[in-house]
Amino acid sequence: MTEAGGSAGPIGAADARYAPGTPCWVSLMAHGLTGTQEFYAELFGWEFRPGPPQLGPYVRALLDGQEVAGIGQLSPDRHLPVAWTPYFASDDVDRTAETVRLCGGTIGVGPLDASDAGRLAIGSDPSGAVFGVWQGAAHVGTTLTGVAGTPAWNELTTYEAASVRKFYETVFGFEDTVSSADFDYVTLRVAGHPVAGIHGVGTELPRDRGPHWTTYFEVADTDAALALVAALGGRVLEPARDSGHGRVATVADPEGACFSLIQGPR
Repeated sequence: MTEAGGSAGPIGAADARYAPGTPCWVSLMAHGLTGTQEFYAELFGWEFRPGPPQLGPYVRALLDGQEVAGIGQLSPDRHLPVAWTPYFASDDVDRTAETVRLCGGTIGVGPLDASDAGRLAIGSDPSGAVFGVWQGAAHVGTTLTGVAGTPAWNELTTYEAASVRKFYETVFGFEDTVSSADFDYVTLRVAGHPVAGIHGVGTELPRDRGPHWTTYFEVADTDAALALVAALGGRVLEPARDSGHGRVATVADPEGACFSLIQGPR
């Protein structure tokens, strides 16, 4: 993680829209919806209300009455990984999905309507990393950021940043991506704002996971959050460390969904 910044789009207004290419939502697919809600309610203080059921049972997580994330239930007959997935904003999800295919990616779900909330597709880049595309209607995406319990950053871990950089630039229109001079990292930007990152790690990429997106959630105290994760049945995958952007750690929930925690600099 090299740069964390606000979203490229107004947040909070009823008619707010995210600029195309901006991560606008994160969603988790899990096996046990009730147990998963209990874990994140304790960890982040989330409350829940029903969401569109097009992909099965689904709830939206709220913080102070504002929507911050979604959790859906995997069908028992579908052996899919339990994982957090970022959704990128699009003005035309059908056109974006076609561009994904033309650029060597795949579309596994959709495009389809999620009631009156919007239209979505779920796909993967040429390296296999899964992401979503969201065309907002009644639901624009996350409406609260910058406080504990909200998504703060999304980062792709892959073999080599350059190999997938062109894919995301073409699909989502990133025009001013920035490469790090120190290591294999590309910062994706929308209208000059950093919105996501691509980190190439070569052979250090875990074989059991492959290329994947990781969502960072903001917390008030990373060390306290790690203790709570463990107490709630989760696991600490990477212990807390200090970085130029705050104190960071990587964890997994009781079903194995991985995510990172970040406490901003003080």
